[in-house]
Amino acid sequence: MLQVQQLQFSYLNQVTLSNLSFELETGQLLAVIGESGCGKSTLLKLIYGLYDADKGHIFWKNQQVLGPKYHLIPGMPYMKYLAQDFDLMPFITVAENVGKYLSNFFPEEKKQRIAELLELVEMSDYAQVKAKFLSGGQMQRVALARVLALEPEVLLLDEPFSHIDSFRKNSLRRQLFQYLKKKQITTIVATHDSTDILSFADEVLVMKEGAVVTKGATQEVYTQPLSVYTASLFGEVSKIPSRCFHTDKELLLYPHQLVFSPVGEVSVSVIQSYFKGGYYLVEAQFEFGVLYFEHITFLEPGTQGYVIQK
Repeated sequence: MLQVQQLQFSYLNQVTLSNLSFELETGQLLAVIGESGCGKSTLLKLIYGLYDADKGHIFWKNQQVLGPKYHLIPGMPYMKYLAQDFDLMPFITVAENVGKYLSNFFPEEKKQRIAELLELVEMSDYAQVKAKFLSGGQMQRVALARVLALEPEVLLLDEPFSHIDSFRKNSLRRQLFQYLKKKQITTIVATHDSTDILSFADEVLVMKEGAVVTKGATQEVYTQPLSVYTASLFGEVSKIPSRCFHTDKELLLYPHQLVFSPVGEVSVSVIQSYFKGGYYLVEAQFEFGVLYFEHITFLEPGTQGYVIQK
């Protein structure tokens, strides 16, 4: 189990993380989400041991994670951290980058391991290409393979698919997270992409201004958001006063939870419709502001109607 206890960290006298605590079971995948600058990357670096915390403790299986004050080379040997800058060696090949930390005493096993990892990240055809000739997305895939080479107990990923094309991202994401589950590698992913979270994360940790807003099972955090801030991290959200639908509390609803209707209680006027492929995302004005709903066809600006809750 990973334990983070009352963690506090400051940078240039500015508090970056404040009294942050959580636990993560072995083999689980945790998504850390929040607005830019909320401390996601700093948290990953502290867990890896790149920084010294001002206060608090981090433990992995009862072994304390210590920072640069205690280690000549920062970082914990049973963890791997993938930053957003990749840190590949440009003048050696893709295969050499992936196998950089693998032992040369067993050349056949090393060759087989490199081939396995390159297949996982769909880079087999580039094995003998020097890293300097790769695109940003290709470099990111090679960097993913490299951090997995020695099969860490804990893997820390900072926006791991940010440079990868959408058409390749989906299959890579499925393969990678299936691999991590199969190997029972405890993983923390700092991300802005709701697909990383909803489809693959066991739990979600929501951060704001260096503190934990909420942590829980992914489906629970998504379906029962505690605030507009939390809900908005998954996409558009509408804040509906309780009296609109005669409920006992204010509602936070996603576009798919509202339906456009010729009759109803909440009157709306369409502002704009945005094509999303299989449907349109409609932005509309109502008495208390702006709300969003999905509709199968384009609705002209100014169209009048009602929305009802599914």
